[in-house]
Amino acid sequence: MPVKSAAIIGAGIAGLTAALALARHGIRSHIFEQAEALTEVGAGLQISPNASRILDTLGVLDALLPVWLEPEEVRLVSGSSLRQVASVPCGNFAKQRWGSPYGTAHRATLQKALLDAVAANALCTLHLGQRIDVKDRQMPDGISGGEFDLVIGADGVWSKTRALVPDAPSPLFSGNIAWRFTVPEAAAPVILNKTSVTAFLGPSSHLVCYPIRENAAFNIVAIVSGSSSSQDWNATGNKAQRDNMLRGFSGWNDAILRLLEAQEQASFWPLYEMGAGRWHNGSDTILIGDAAHAMMPFAAQGAAMAIEDAFELAGMLATRPLLEAFDLYEKHRAPRIARLRQRAAFNQFAYHARGPIRMARDLVLSLRPPQSLAADMDWIYGYRAIG
Repeated sequence: MPVKSAAIIGAGIAGLTAALALARHGIRSHIFEQAEALTEVGAGLQISPNASRILDTLGVLDALLPVWLEPEEVRLVSGSSLRQVASVPCGNFAKQRWGSPYGTAHRATLQKALLDAVAANALCTLHLGQRIDVKDRQMPDGISGGEFDLVIGADGVWSKTRALVPDAPSPLFSGNIAWRFTVPEAAAPVILNKTSVTAFLGPSSHLVCYPIRENAAFNIVAIVSGSSSSQDWNATGNKAQRDNMLRGFSGWNDAILRLLEAQEQASFWPLYEMGAGRWHNGSDTILIGDAAHAMMPFAAQGAAMAIEDAFELAGMLATRPLLEAFDLYEKHRAPRIARLRQRAAFNQFAYHARGPIRMARDLVLSLRPPQSLAADMDWIYGYRAIG
């Protein structure tokens, strides 16, 4: 029997994309979000071609193009000497090579574009301020007045929907902290590049910076080792935590150190990743995005994987019986997620290298032309989701 309706738990990027992707196939959805209003935590995100291609198919990309930035390149730069180690071209090159643009934007910008599309679609209904006890399967039905063929858990790392999936993965603290903040362009040091994504590299830590054009600001994420004390990803770190962060950047360029020292209100984000486990319960509930496979951000693919998940799951549900679609989704998506985890782990090793390994890294990268480095990304950015 074909799927006619779905309950989606969570109105983040994964949940909103899932609703639009389902609607594309004529499947109705109700999205349940416990927040009274959608105020996306965090700051910026990178939308690579594998994700922007899907957003274009769903009619969302046109809302982003006038406001986001398409960086000229992704640069790898020494955090101490500020010498560029390597770069991967983006801009028009990305559209020509991977068939869709690469952009940077504030998370709220993407979320608003998705929300506007959901609000305009008669097959999508959003319920805010609804704290769902997923163990009570009648609860979503009672709110919407309908019955659902399946529940899609798109409620992030601390998913409550996972309770419905036996042997589901569990969150594991990675040992790393992301410090997130923005800096107005007018107050930014000259070392920050206004046209590109820049990853400053150093031993055991790194810093990623890129412009958010619509906010006239730079999005900055500084990643260091640390301990987790909270599940609140919008918390402001205390003095001891900030001191630990600064120690992680000891020996870096003075301009970067001054920039970090000035950020007393930076958000303290412990980074969690999901362990091994099942993504569906074999009957009526399935997990997507971070709820299924949260990973480290070293490949900048968290949002993209949520978008891919939603789009491909919808396509499978539209063409196959429910359980067959569930099994196919997990078997199809799991190898790609595993490969991206490996890539993220490799990037972490390379970004945080020290001593002779760092010197070897810099030498190898300096000998490779930008187009060769871009070819390494073909399997990520050139991926065409099935939907």
